[in-house]
Amino acid sequence: MIAVVDLALGNLNSVRWALERVGADVVVTRSPDIVAAADGVVLPGVGNFAAGAERLRATGLDRAVRRRAEDGVPLLGICLGMQLFFEGSEEGGEGLGLLPGRVALLDTGGRPLPHMGWNTIEPRDGSLPRGEAYFCHSYAAVPDDPRVVAAETEYGGRFVSAVRSGRWLGVQFHPEKSGVYGRRILAAFLEEVEACSKSSRPSTSRPDASSA
Repeated sequence: MIAVVDLALGNLNSVRWALERVGADVVVTRSPDIVAAADGVVLPGVGNFAAGAERLRATGLDRAVRRRAEDGVPLLGICLGMQLFFEGSEEGGEGLGLLPGRVALLDTGGRPLPHMGWNTIEPRDGSLPRGEAYFCHSYAAVPDDPRVVAAETEYGGRFVSAVRSGRWLGVQFHPEKSGVYGRRILAAFLEEVEACSKSSRPSTSRPDASSA
């Protein structure tokens, strides 16, 4: 089961439907207990960083998400959800602190904000394919560790459009609105969740009678 964390920020139904289309068993939830039992966690959201961070803390979801992530459960952050991986933002508020770094206003060289519409994902570490994805944001992550940068995108200047650390994947774009490319990202996440879940199940095989 994949838990989609409900921060009451954005259209969660589109995220749920997109995951269900690639075969996932999905629950949209505000319950830390459900998150704690999930095989995979999706942290979506749009809007203000401080508001999202406060809702995580007020519900206890911050501790549940951080615990599952630290336990090695696959975690996908989408848009604001990716930004919340980091320590803080120029918008205010403290994030989950899973990755060192901050979130800053895009330097677009005079181009309009928010950055909205289709743009190119340029992979940096091989964990994502190149493709076109849909964006809607004014801020972007600035990781302290360049090794977590999975992809970049150009909009007046370059910004980090995806991060990867172990089983944690954050994408600044919206895979649920990104057509075929987005389905590839979500399907790969589901495959990772299923592989991780299978490897963590206790073995039910019987011992070889000849060795008894």
